[in-house]
Amino acid sequence: MVTIEIQKKVSLKPYNTFDLDVSAEQLVIVKSYEELKSALLYARKEGLTPLFIGGGSNILLCNNLSQLVIINQITGYEIDQQDEHSVALKTYSGHSWHETVMYCIDQNWGGIENLSLIPGSMGAAPMQNIGAYGIELKDVFLRLEAVNLETFEIEVFNKEECHFGYRESVFKRELKGKYFIYSVTLTLKHGRHAINTSYGAIEEELKQNGINSREATIKEVSDAVIRIRQSKLPDPKVLGNSGSFFKNPVIPRKHFNKLQERFKDIKGYNVPNGIKVPAGWLIESRGWKGKRVGNTGSHAKQALVLVNYGNARGEEVKKLAIDIIEDIRRTFDIQLEPEVNIIS
Repeated sequence: MVTIEIQKKVSLKPYNTFDLDVSAEQLVIVKSYEELKSALLYARKEGLTPLFIGGGSNILLCNNLSQLVIINQITGYEIDQQDEHSVALKTYSGHSWHETVMYCIDQNWGGIENLSLIPGSMGAAPMQNIGAYGIELKDVFLRLEAVNLETFEIEVFNKEECHFGYRESVFKRELKGKYFIYSVTLTLKHGRHAINTSYGAIEEELKQNGINSREATIKEVSDAVIRIRQSKLPDPKVLGNSGSFFKNPVIPRKHFNKLQERFKDIKGYNVPNGIKVPAGWLIESRGWKGKRVGNTGSHAKQALVLVNYGNARGEEVKKLAIDIIEDIRRTFDIQLEPEVNIIS
């Protein structure tokens, strides 16, 4: 068993993008499977429940933590297999997602350029099946390795076994808290491949920069996505936030038709199991967009993003989220669900 350094009473402010100053009673940084195993053995011996933090972009920390906080810094890239058309890239889970996207673009490997600038770690990406601009992680996913937190053995999960859904997977449901995602393998295409520019404002952004969308490179698409996201979303290094706080709800068509009678400009998109209603529209329609409540609020450019204006407490942000959820439920009979993992 390798030696690890257990740090005591550590501020987690550098480890969460909400910039919340809560402390961990005990913290350890792991950079290999061996260090991870040592940390898990220590937690078991001390009777502590481990809490894993990667990029810290999908958590809301409400109080100081008595758990053993494990900071995942396990990194590295490996080519699993490759032919003239595609490459299977294995990425260890401590990498940031955007860092991996940039690495793939540098290699001219296509498939995840639409997912540029999404915050968070590689390990968190399959947990919530991240997606943007018409692409989801499951579209390029091949397999992942996960450490069983009971046996400490590494197990392999294929796409079917991950049960991917809209912003969720088996690791957010039946297997929540039972595995640590160790590596993720994606299948990417060499060169230009079938680029998707039809979603959102990508085509318009390319056009404004003199680029024909049918001839765009993966880097040009990535650059366009980055510009769009930067124009709409606050930089967590400047204003603490965790990106989109809520999922877009899916409701039955009959419910949507009734809402259309009352709210003529309500937005909705057909999906296999009903109508997806933009949570941002719901929140903005109730006057929350740009509204500040104490040290927190809904961002002025994107209602889905809750922010820390400075010195906010996690409980303040949680209270704001609860108030928004209740307002939307009363008004539209729609139950919003947080994307962010709230740790009370």
